[in-house]
Amino acid sequence: MIQTDEPLFLFYTSFFGKPVDIAAISRCDLPVRWSVDRRRLSEATAVLFHLPDYREIRDARKYPGQYWVGWSMESRENYPVMATPGFMRHFDITMTHEIGSDIWRPYLPGPKWWRNAQRGSLPAKTESAPVAHFQSAAIDLSGRVAFASELARHIGIDSYGRHNPTRTIEGPDLGKQTKIETIARYRFCLALENSISPDYVTEKIYDPLLAGTVPVYLGAPNVDEFVPANAYIDASSFSSPADLASYLHHLVETPRDYEAYFAWRTNPLPERLARRLHELDTSPECRLVALVHQRMRDRECQPSGRPSLPFGRVAFLRTKLRRWRRVIV
Repeated sequence: MIQTDEPLFLFYTSFFGKPVDIAAISRCDLPVRWSVDRRRLSEATAVLFHLPDYREIRDARKYPGQYWVGWSMESRENYPVMATPGFMRHFDITMTHEIGSDIWRPYLPGPKWWRNAQRGSLPAKTESAPVAHFQSAAIDLSGRVAFASELARHIGIDSYGRHNPTRTIEGPDLGKQTKIETIARYRFCLALENSISPDYVTEKIYDPLLAGTVPVYLGAPNVDEFVPANAYIDASSFSSPADLASYLHHLVETPRDYEAYFAWRTNPLPERLARRLHELDTSPECRLVALVHQRMRDRECQPSGRPSLPFGRVAFLRTKLRRWRRVIV
């Protein structure tokens, strides 16, 4: 029986193979319970499915009155199933980085992050190579590998990460802190998305901004909606990597032109960006809770009736078998 006085929100799938950390979810004003226990599926009011882990979804039964939520921060280009109408029709609510989602869950940092970034000092640029590059994953639907390789023929680039590194972190690696401190020593940092898709603007551009370094960005065509103007260099606006390298050399040799890319740190954020940040005052999970509560009021849940197998009996059995094999192995 689905309970609606304090609705249960169930994370049915893992998050890239790991359990979702429900303890890290912000406390919401409206009543809600969170769970990762799939055995509680029948009592859940909302069931959350991490779309990149779609192979775990097909053994789920849908109970009358339930809201199914498809969530992801990944690009459709990386996971084409998210662009398949026959698959996405099973979800009542979407929660993704795409602005048109029911619940917008972008990589865009919140207001406090921007205040800290603007107040931060500009570190000295001590590295002989002008450009830093971090890449760990091999995913490359944007052409970033060939782009970085060609650019390196015309300007010095120090590459870190697991993918074709030319430099390694010196001293203890403290994760994000060490990455920011490393980027800060360079004039530029490549911010190359693994795929090019509207609204898919990730931490790759925000890390250099926080570090006090100019990002060289290749990715979402509407990136200007997510960062201040003249805070980054748009790689796609140059005819070739060689042309881009020539411009970077000019900035190295012309400090006044280079420093103009930091004017955003002393100016108010663009109104369009400020409006977007206002949407992020409340966590995406709590905005989801509010939406489900609203829909429950507009259309009362009907817990009676029979459950269904939205993906069919064959998919149900195959997924169950895959889970069983994983357990015995």
